[in-house]
Amino acid sequence: MVDKKGKPTPKRKEAQAKLNLSPLSPGASKESKKALKAQTRIRRMESRAAYMRGEESAMPARDKGPVRRFVRNYIDERRSFAEYFLVIIVVILFLTLIPIPAVQLLAVAIMYSSMIFIGVNGFLMSRKIKKLVTEKFPGEPTKGLGLYGWMRSTQLRRLRAPAPQVGPVTKK
Repeated sequence: MVDKKGKPTPKRKEAQAKLNLSPLSPGASKESKKALKAQTRIRRMESRAAYMRGEESAMPARDKGPVRRFVRNYIDERRSFAEYFLVIIVVILFLTLIPIPAVQLLAVAIMYSSMIFIGVNGFLMSRKIKKLVTEKFPGEPTKGLGLYGWMRSTQLRRLRAPAPQVGPVTKK
């Protein structure tokens, strides 16, 4: 059997006063809040710009270190079929809207064959990246590097973050 508490619930102000809690910004004016918001926005923009430039201090943990930089540069200096996959899929989507069964069948065949090709290519690229990293950085763990490189290779070059530091190598 539960007994009644015998007194009314205290108001929030009273409970906070009892616990010595205060609001986050007591008495802050609208101007100071706006200024703080603007400063925070500027700081965030500067941090984002540093990240996109590839500055090590602005990188999240998943992108830090010389090994990850090596993998990014390895991927960025090559063009790959995988980076155009999203564009190909959009074209295939429009092809499937054409009410001719042969065109639709061809579009689906292209989609599945490109998915298989990109999957096999990604697997082989992953193995090659791990091999190169163990040669260049002996003793460094290679866990996750293959998938890191493969995922980067599937992004359009101009949408990669951090931005590519090297240009694609042209064959002569």
